[in-house]
Amino acid sequence: MRRDEFNINDKNSIDEILQTCEYGTLSLISEGKPYVVALNFVQYKNAIYFHGAKEGKKIEAIKSNPNAAFLVVKPYSFIPSYFSDTIAACPATQFFASVLLEGKLSFIEDKDKKADILNALMKKFQNEDSFEKIAYEKAMYTKMLDKTAIIELKIETQSCKIKVGQNLNEERKNKFLEKLKNRNSQIDNETIKVMEIYKK
Repeated sequence: MRRDEFNINDKNSIDEILQTCEYGTLSLISEGKPYVVALNFVQYKNAIYFHGAKEGKKIEAIKSNPNAAFLVVKPYSFIPSYFSDTIAACPATQFFASVLLEGKLSFIEDKDKKADILNALMKKFQNEDSFEKIAYEKAMYTKMLDKTAIIELKIETQSCKIKVGQNLNEERKNKFLEKLKNRNSQIDNETIKVMEIYKK
């Protein structure tokens, strides 16, 4: 990563991004060309899991070449140029966090593990105990589990970038914090919290 001040190695920060982001983009090679697909996902026991149909371009690409990269991006506040008290466009920027994972994909065949992963996915997106727990022996789920592909990304390398103004001097950083507080949107308030964590 070119800008070392944005490089994050803290596991808790990486896990928080993976646990709160709803989807990411999976990069594959299909017939010798790059192929990217947006997928929701779940982090479960030190791997990333996806689900879907057992047929299609994505499945064929994985069978042909299991190497993959998965990018998750969490947007924070957009910082408009006028926050820097100028009419020039140059200072405009986007604050964000991203995690890039690289590794190999494989298919999970064990029915109980497939059920566990889908339960983890449901808990991530619908953490309300408002659904019948998925299990292969339950008739309502048997056919679904047979028809559903569960794909595991075994992580070999990972990197995390969080850009929330760490490169700014103290005066400019404080000015941005004040303007975000005044704008007072939900994402601004979340951005302020992250800026305070990484304020140097």
